[in-house]
Amino acid sequence: MNTILLRSRFLAMSLLLLVLTSANLRAQDTDDFLSQLHTFRVSNYVSLDAYYRFIGNGTTSTLNEIVAGINTANESMNLLTSSTSDALTTQQTEALNREFDKFKSLMRDNINDVRTTGYPDLRLVSDMANQALTMNDMATEFYRDAQEKSQAETSPRVEAARLAAVKIAQMMAKYSVRTNSSVSQIFQGSSSETPLDGQAKEFDQLLESVLKGKSDGELAALLNDVAGKWQFIRGSYINYNENNVGFVIDRYSKKILQNLTTAIEMLQQSS
Repeated sequence: MNTILLRSRFLAMSLLLLVLTSANLRAQDTDDFLSQLHTFRVSNYVSLDAYYRFIGNGTTSTLNEIVAGINTANESMNLLTSSTSDALTTQQTEALNREFDKFKSLMRDNINDVRTTGYPDLRLVSDMANQALTMNDMATEFYRDAQEKSQAETSPRVEAARLAAVKIAQMMAKYSVRTNSSVSQIFQGSSSETPLDGQAKEFDQLLESVLKGKSDGELAALLNDVAGKWQFIRGSYINYNENNVGFVIDRYSKKILQNLTTAIEMLQQSS
């Protein structure tokens, strides 16, 4: 009798352990999936920012930045499409991949125009800017869908930091087209995108959320650096029609993005 009871208890404990392990694995798969969606969104705006600077300088180093951004986004997309997570349907990931293919094709055509003629085709540049926004909106919608479907519980500070990273990358691209492009008087980026001053105020709120909570050591130093650099360049994003030093804004924005990326990793480890 005791043997049967012990076996029953052991079986029950084994089943419970299996359920908990399975749940933890699903949660990890979902978090990895969300992380790749986040990287995908950021990387595409980073490549767009580099392209607008490429219009103005045509340097190999800037072209390499475009390629690096596209390659990172491509790696994330490959991981998304091959993921075993059920956070999104196959139809959803395939739809996002199709939009990404359109963006890559437009980027390739726009780069070739600048390299062969020395100046961009405004229609193609406009198409690419609008495609980037369409693709990001879809990725953002799918990110929310994946969260809801999986009931993933991501730290509010991690979420705010991810949104802030996407926002600063988006702002970098929009600012670059105004300050580095020879066509800035005609083309100002996607027509349906929120103006830079509005995006800057959105970033204010996101950064405030990231700064809330306990931060020690390296994390505190990173976030303090983000806050300090943001205060230095915030006025340039708010008063974007004034003459500002574009390369300083770009350099500080990149550092903010880099620090936010590191902070996200640290916040995830501590949650």
